[in-house]
Amino acid sequence: MRRLPRPRTLRARLTAGLVVLLALSCAAVGVAAVVELDGFLLGRLDQQLHDAGPRFPASLEAGLKPSDHDGDEHGDTRKQSAGTFGARLLGASVTNAAVVRPGNDSTGLNAPLTARDKRRLAAVPVDGQGHSVCLSSLGEYRLMATEGRDADVLITGLPLEPVEATVHRLELVATIVFGAALAITGVAGAFWVRWSLRPLSRVAATATRVSELPLASGEVALPPRAPESDPRGEVGRVATAFNRMLGHVEDALTKRHASEERLRSFAADASHELRTPVASVRGHAELALLHPGPVPPEVTRALERIAAESGRMGEMVDDLLLLARLDAGRPLERRPVDVTRLVLDAVTDARAAGPGHRWTMELPEEPVTVTGDEHRLHQVLANLLANARLHTPVGTKVTVALETDGATAVLRVHDDGPGVPDEIQPGVFERFTRAEHRRRPDSQGGGAGLGLAIVAAVTEAHGGSVELESRPGATTFTVRLPGS
Repeated sequence: MRRLPRPRTLRARLTAGLVVLLALSCAAVGVAAVVELDGFLLGRLDQQLHDAGPRFPASLEAGLKPSDHDGDEHGDTRKQSAGTFGARLLGASVTNAAVVRPGNDSTGLNAPLTARDKRRLAAVPVDGQGHSVCLSSLGEYRLMATEGRDADVLITGLPLEPVEATVHRLELVATIVFGAALAITGVAGAFWVRWSLRPLSRVAATATRVSELPLASGEVALPPRAPESDPRGEVGRVATAFNRMLGHVEDALTKRHASEERLRSFAADASHELRTPVASVRGHAELALLHPGPVPPEVTRALERIAAESGRMGEMVDDLLLLARLDAGRPLERRPVDVTRLVLDAVTDARAAGPGHRWTMELPEEPVTVTGDEHRLHQVLANLLANARLHTPVGTKVTVALETDGATAVLRVHDDGPGVPDEIQPGVFERFTRAEHRRRPDSQGGGAGLGLAIVAAVTEAHGGSVELESRPGATTFTVRLPGS
């Protein structure tokens, strides 16, 4: 069986709880009233049976009509109410049975009894107490058995129909009244609970607006605080605590934004200032290598390393400066770019740099064009191919696939290398993340961990996205760019 749906909101739960509690209270009151009334009416009926005594069944002892005993101490049947039942039992057998007819004459009428009715009459305890018995020919009766003078049993009974009718009427009235009370209470309770929880609803609305804000990016203006109510109540304390929490969050966001701005400014200034001395060091090293005079081999080797490392440092400075500019939101060039041509050029360069790898392309028949910065998009593809070349062993197959659905250009770089470790994948696009010692144990070099960070930053600056799916033997970087 299906369970009843549970209320989801606090307002619905409170209203449902109020209605349920009231329903239980009404049911308890109704049951108690019905039981009490039934007991009271049965007591009155037993008292009537006790007052009437065995006069009517005693009048049946001689087999006479009740009218023949008018004035007799046992036969004054005209004082009996209509429907009064009388029976005389000798041993376990019913010798006589009659019921008073309704009307002014109050004459008796023989009661037709079935064998089952006779057994039920014989089973009535002779204790002078009332007992409820169902007679199939007459209905429900309240019977009282007493001992007669001739070792017989005299049974007097009154119908239970008036009692049952009264009890059923009370049940109907209680059901209607309590049902109306529940309906009215449910509607009124819903409005009352809604009015009482208005401050909490405002807190929830404010929390919803805060949850929709991009708190992880830049400076964020928080919405107005939730209106506070009586601080002595639970809702007021919740609103006060929530507003205090929003104040702490706003202070933390402001401090974080200021710190990030200082860090971006420092990175941009440092990168810009380092470009000149790095270029100067590299130029002097190359100039020293061109000296015509004899130079010891150790000095030549040192100058070559200085030139190589200064070149590598210059590339790192350029990458940091690019990231700083992207963080600052500087606009990129916006013009049509043939992504198909970029793939051809980038794979050609990668094949020349890594002849030991197997490079393949899957390109559509028609050129794929997007709007963006051609130089930066070429850098994205070059970084992905360099990542596959540097972090996979020789002989790895690298496939570059390009496709489009008209609205989005999808670029995939897939390799069958050892894959990216699971613990590194969540932060693979963060800055200074390096995993070449995991993907390629024999790697001797590697970048500074900025290549994939530049891929993510440039792609996001173009309104696109980049994803990684990796497992041993299958690593795929997927770049999606809006079409032109």
